[in-house]
Amino acid sequence: HLLLFLLFVGPFNCFASYSRATELFYSLNEGLPAGVLIGSLARDLRLPTAGGQPPASLQPPLSFTLASHGLGGQYVQLDNRSGELHTSAVEIDREALCVESSGATILGGSAAVSSSSPSPESCLLLLDVLVLPQEYFRLVKVKIAIRDVNDNAPRFPVPHIRLSVPENAPVNTRLAIEHPALDPDMGTNSVQTYRLRDNYGVFTLDVEENENGERTPYLIVMGALDREAQDEYVTVIVAEDGGTPPLVGSATLTIGISDINDNCPQFNDSQLNVTLYGNSSLGTHVATVHAVDMDLGSNAQITYSYSQKVPQPSRDLFHLNESTGAITLSSKIDGDTPRLHRLIILGNGPGCIPAVITVLVTIIKVMMRPPEVVPRFIANEVEGVVYLKELEPINTPIAFFTIKDPDEKYKVSCYLDGDGPFRLSPYKPYNNEYLLETTKPLDFETQQLYEISVVAWNSEGFHVKKVIKVQVLDDNDNSPVFSEQLIELSIEENNVPNAFLTKLHATDADSGERGQVSYFLGPDAPSYFALDKTTGVLTVSTQLDREEKEKYRYTVKAVDSGFPPRESIATVTITVLDKNDNSPRFINKDFSFFVPENFPGFGEIGVISVTDADAGQNGWVALSVLNGSDIFVIDTGKGVLRAKVSLDREQQSSYVLWIEAVDGGDPALSSTAKITILLLDINDNPPLVLFPQSNMSYLLVLPSTLPGSPITEVYAVDKDTGMNAVIAYSIIGRRGPRPESFRIDPKTGNITLEESLMQNDYGLYRLLVKVSDHGYPEPLHSTVMVNLFVNDTVSNESYIESLLRKEPDISVEEKQPQISIEPTHKKMESASCMPTLVALSIISLGSIALVTGMGIYICLRKGKKHHRADENLEVQIPLNGRINLHMLEKKPMEISNI
Repeated sequence: HLLLFLLFVGPFNCFASYSRATELFYSLNEGLPAGVLIGSLARDLRLPTAGGQPPASLQPPLSFTLASHGLGGQYVQLDNRSGELHTSAVEIDREALCVESSGATILGGSAAVSSSSPSPESCLLLLDVLVLPQEYFRLVKVKIAIRDVNDNAPRFPVPHIRLSVPENAPVNTRLAIEHPALDPDMGTNSVQTYRLRDNYGVFTLDVEENENGERTPYLIVMGALDREAQDEYVTVIVAEDGGTPPLVGSATLTIGISDINDNCPQFNDSQLNVTLYGNSSLGTHVATVHAVDMDLGSNAQITYSYSQKVPQPSRDLFHLNESTGAITLSSKIDGDTPRLHRLIILGNGPGCIPAVITVLVTIIKVMMRPPEVVPRFIANEVEGVVYLKELEPINTPIAFFTIKDPDEKYKVSCYLDGDGPFRLSPYKPYNNEYLLETTKPLDFETQQLYEISVVAWNSEGFHVKKVIKVQVLDDNDNSPVFSEQLIELSIEENNVPNAFLTKLHATDADSGERGQVSYFLGPDAPSYFALDKTTGVLTVSTQLDREEKEKYRYTVKAVDSGFPPRESIATVTITVLDKNDNSPRFINKDFSFFVPENFPGFGEIGVISVTDADAGQNGWVALSVLNGSDIFVIDTGKGVLRAKVSLDREQQSSYVLWIEAVDGGDPALSSTAKITILLLDINDNPPLVLFPQSNMSYLLVLPSTLPGSPITEVYAVDKDTGMNAVIAYSIIGRRGPRPESFRIDPKTGNITLEESLMQNDYGLYRLLVKVSDHGYPEPLHSTVMVNLFVNDTVSNESYIESLLRKEPDISVEEKQPQISIEPTHKKMESASCMPTLVALSIISLGSIALVTGMGIYICLRKGKKHHRADENLEVQIPLNGRINLHMLEKKPMEISNI
């Protein structure tokens, strides 16, 4: 930047006397939006301006430029012409800029970190601005002080603060809270005060400020503490800053009261009176003393001891357990044993004066000795407990008992006291010997422990009991039992992988490892089911598809840990519930139906087969016609497509429908199929003769027409198609002087002259032409009359038309009589009989000649007819260009069978 600066101002060093450095100071709050005016350099430097802008007359105009776009330059925008300084889109965060210390300064331009600032709490942006041109050149040092706003709440570094106070802490004890709240804001916006939401009447807070301005809260004890009354106080410490409005932060403060040894052991009673029979056996429990210390831990440990005032014989006779305070008989009582013993016992605590209790033991002297019961155990016995396995056989021996009188003066008997499958019987042939045995197998699951007594008594009524405990040992004699033998489950298809199905539960009445149950899948379970061996949680690792398989049935095993292990089997059935995840599916994407035209309304055109792999409501499918619904309907249940009206192929030869199938799911799924209906032609249209247009029209045929020449044609069309539209032409009736003179081509309908016309062939010929199609089952036909007038000229058209009107119908397959034509020359008038006779002679000769000629002509015609016998008279007429296509409603279509 320095190099660029020297290169720039080097050429103007002659004006150096005009340049000078200036410093401007601005201040603004942090967090302001973009576009806030910080200051106007031109105005504050008193540079020549006009209305706040540099005058346009300055040539070149004033220019303001940041010497460097460093860290500080990103927070401001400088207008190069007006010199106005605004905030940029980058928001100024004072706490982020000035994190080093309260005097940290961020510089722009030739940026550097500085601790010098106008005030201890200043956070400055330093900018270097160049003012040009050279007449006004100067380097302006702009300092922008960032004022703090209260935009940060106090925050404790930990959410839970724990403090320990000894219970003997005196009033006004001060304890520093090691985790004070932090607030990045400065001055009064930082943490100012602390308070407790609940001081319990014994605590308060004070705040101390060190030389660096840091505030530390102190807990002050305001009352007496007693751990034995309350050992913990839980409250909330709140830190509050000095902003407007103030912001707060809080943390949980737990004040634990630590124990001191401020309590000593105490007995509830000062004296305890006990009576003991002189025949008591060793180890007999005499009494137990118990002292209480309210302190904790080692401060509450109590030991028991005899006072030095207790004589040694009493110490030897009674044993004192120093930990539990239990007193037991440790020596045998005889006749020399004192009958009263005063046992002074001390309860000792650490640093305490012992507590004292006196136990007075009075021994009652017994004049005779009780009977003795001596056991000899056969079964396994440990410290008076006999251990027997369950399922031991009946009459399993447990022990022998010998009953005797120590004084050998009295008769002694015994019996068994207590419930259980046991029997005590004399063991012969010995006297005073008894055998204890079982009477039925033991069952651990029914009862694990029996307590029985062998009672002996003598004739004087003294009783002695020998208590025996029988512990039944468990054996693996029970198999695991499922809570349900048939476990019926259900799950929706498309489940998430590793979905939970159920938690199997089986119990085993055996104990220990024998009763620990493990779970296993049976061999018939699919591999994608998993069963946790320990917990019995049954899961499925993959998505199930009801359409692929709806029900699963397999076995699971519960196996215990005994030896040998025992197991049980349950059956799991899983029903996969349906979800609407399948759209209706048509058997074909495109359906084609061939229907004869004139098919009756609401007749069955075809069946649209559609399926939906889903079940229930999700698999119910409704069909509807998307287009053409005014003509066609469809049966939703059966899928039968029908037409409301009879269809005419000549009006429309085919229909394309779109059928939509919608299932009953929510949301519903749908699919569509294309239906093409082709109408098969029915021979319901006879051929339509287009030419000649009328039975009354006629055509002049000149006698000079050569044989084989075309005279005219019959032209017809058929609206049907195929063979129904193949047209054949034939002459089915003739009338005229020589009607065989004309022939019609069965294929084209062209009428040609067969033979030369003679003088006597003049006249009107009427040909009845049959136009027939090849329809099935019955061909249809039309007829037309072709009128041919053989003459040289037509001199009297009205006369011919009158002949046409008067002419009777021609009978089919009958020769029409020749129509005489009035000759054009004048009638000869007979003047005498002689000419008449001459004429008759000539006519007779002519008749003979005519008959002879007709015979020859008939023979020739028969030959020609045999020559044409094999010709096909019925062929299709091509639609040539002379036909008006607008008269046809449909084009011929090739139809193939389904």
